[in-house]
Amino acid sequence: MEIKLDPSRDDLPLMANTSHMLVKHYVLDLEVDFESRIIEGTIVLFFEDGSRFRKQTSSTKETCQLASNKAYKFRTPELCHIPVTNARTTFNVGYSDFVICDKGEEDTSDKDGNHDNQEQASGISSSKYCCDTENHGREDFLLVLDCCDLSVLKVEEVDVAAVPGIEKFIRPSKLTTVSEELRNEIVHELVTLPAVHWRKQLDYFVRCSQAPSCGELFFDTDTWSLQIRKTGAQTATDFPHAIRISYKTKPEGQSVTWTSDQSGRPCVYTMGSPINNRALFPCQEPPVAMSTWQATVRAAASFVVLMSGENSAKPTQLHEGCSSWHYYVTMPMPASTFTIAVGCWTEVVPKKWSSNDLMIERPFPLSETDCRYVGVCSHMEYPCRFQNAAATTQKVIPHRVFAPGCLKGVCQEILLRLLPPCLSAAHSVLGSHPFSRLDILIVPANFSSLGMASPHIIFLSQSTLTGRSHLCGPRLCHEIAHTWFGLAIGARDWTEEWLSEGFATHLEDVFWAEAQQLAPHDAEEQRELRACLRWHRLRDELRNSPEEMQVLRPSKEKTGHVSDSGASVVKHGLNPEKNFMQVHYLKGYFLLRFLARRLGDKTYFSFLRKFVHKFHGQLILSQDFLQMLLENIPEEKRPDLSVENIFQDWLESSGIPKPLQGARPPGADCGLVRRVDAEVTKWMRLNQRPRKRRRREEEEVFEKLLPDQLVLLLEHLLEEKTLSRPTLQTLQRTYCLHEQDAEERSQ
Repeated sequence: MEIKLDPSRDDLPLMANTSHMLVKHYVLDLEVDFESRIIEGTIVLFFEDGSRFRKQTSSTKETCQLASNKAYKFRTPELCHIPVTNARTTFNVGYSDFVICDKGEEDTSDKDGNHDNQEQASGISSSKYCCDTENHGREDFLLVLDCCDLSVLKVEEVDVAAVPGIEKFIRPSKLTTVSEELRNEIVHELVTLPAVHWRKQLDYFVRCSQAPSCGELFFDTDTWSLQIRKTGAQTATDFPHAIRISYKTKPEGQSVTWTSDQSGRPCVYTMGSPINNRALFPCQEPPVAMSTWQATVRAAASFVVLMSGENSAKPTQLHEGCSSWHYYVTMPMPASTFTIAVGCWTEVVPKKWSSNDLMIERPFPLSETDCRYVGVCSHMEYPCRFQNAAATTQKVIPHRVFAPGCLKGVCQEILLRLLPPCLSAAHSVLGSHPFSRLDILIVPANFSSLGMASPHIIFLSQSTLTGRSHLCGPRLCHEIAHTWFGLAIGARDWTEEWLSEGFATHLEDVFWAEAQQLAPHDAEEQRELRACLRWHRLRDELRNSPEEMQVLRPSKEKTGHVSDSGASVVKHGLNPEKNFMQVHYLKGYFLLRFLARRLGDKTYFSFLRKFVHKFHGQLILSQDFLQMLLENIPEEKRPDLSVENIFQDWLESSGIPKPLQGARPPGADCGLVRRVDAEVTKWMRLNQRPRKRRRREEEEVFEKLLPDQLVLLLEHLLEEKTLSRPTLQTLQRTYCLHEQDAEERSQ
């Protein structure tokens, strides 16, 4: 059955035709202008075509060409600024032109005849384009990139053959005349260099990105995409493999947030919105398009540029009042993980070094000569830390903390002290840190979440600091867990969000207990208390959300499927309710808790380390995890467990998962929870007393509660129909609620 991508629905389209060409590397050269609230510059994309990374079938060869001349419109613009010798055609490929096909079915989307997307295209500005006024009957290959809210100024082919020294990448027999084939061969040799030559590779990527143009390319934009073609390039193999796009962002673009920090200074950061980075730069958004990148960002000298990068970049002064920052990444990851933040941040350093602070270790850079391989990895080749013996024993990776100046003191007191034990705890549970370093940024107050993890950088909300270590520690552990689950191991289909959030939620308790060095009984009590809290939240969320939004695998057997072109859709990806839901966090957490109890913690976490070692650097579906897990469960412990049963009970149904129905609620045997129950009874007695007996309220002696216990107490009290004003006043006096952290105040 075909699923139409209907713009009136809340599904998010991923338009890039990744089955035909894959971006292997991005080089960005950008300038940040706070006055106009625009980021402007160029991005150079280096591709491999489909014939390089998979065997083409006859069906694929057909779809590498445009299905029919009906699929686009020909029009002559009012103004042509391009030489008349370059005849150009503009294309309008509508949102509804893509379908998700069953395996083996042909994409017949061109047959419906509905290709008028003028209303959709009105949401994005584009320049006038020159075009053919005649139809020569040729069907040129169309490259489609994900793009939204960008002003694309120019697209051109890069003459990589003009780079001095590039001839070393080509066999002498191929150095005849400069041609499209030669340029594409150079790009192929460059993107496939062995990992040991990563420095040389990055250097030549920069040189190639600065090479002259050898011709402009035809392009057009609509609401969700940028389409590019070259006359006469009828297949992906013929299409230029290095292109440069000049563009500007828009102040209203959904991928970036222009705001002021807590000190009133201007700043901008990527917000991790549902549309990810397509309003920051043209890219391939589908997760399968895993790439590396490097970026040079220019800004006024008073600003600090932070980014997803392996290096701790330092500013280079270009001229008075302007600095440049350069970052790079050598581990291929989806473009959606790219993050940038520019502001007047202050680097927070310890007031005074103590023995605990000395847990910060010196970095282990991945040099070209110091890699001692300690196992075989299954991912595509890159300089992997799992293969570096020194990196595998590094418990605490180098880290920095940045914040507005007004938050420097609280970051010194709380965050800097928490980072080493939390990083060490994560290493003790899962092994090698996938990334070589970490920056933490306290983002502005309008940040809509408690935290967000990206490669080499974590955004934290300032509200995590108000609860001291109680709130900041678990949240920091949650984001650190995403280093493994969400970044090093990604979901091949974004609808399987539980593979990231469920794991991070489950692991945050484990990491936090380890970071506090709790005794086994105390760690179990803390985990049970937090499980009880999550149980209350899950029930509340399921009562108050649409059933279709409660399903963790909404595409079911279609999960991971894409159209022949590689275009796909993220179910409910644009639904505004989704940003406020935690069902993927909570149901995913309870599934992993259920499975861990079946295996026992020791067996489960031993398995998890094996899983990380096998799948790091790769994209997975739910069945990849579940199948490997079930292979590690003894036969006697899994009579009713199968991938199909777990899909049905946990991932493809709404409401409370069947295994949890009728079971004893989490925390039933937890002493910390029973103490809360006793306190709730006292408060209910107080609330039910007649007003005349209020003076005797001192007869009730209320116990001091841990922060999580207080949250649970408030959860129980809020379930009551009425709480009298005197009761509320006594609550306020007893627990000083106005001084509590964000979690308690939100109850």
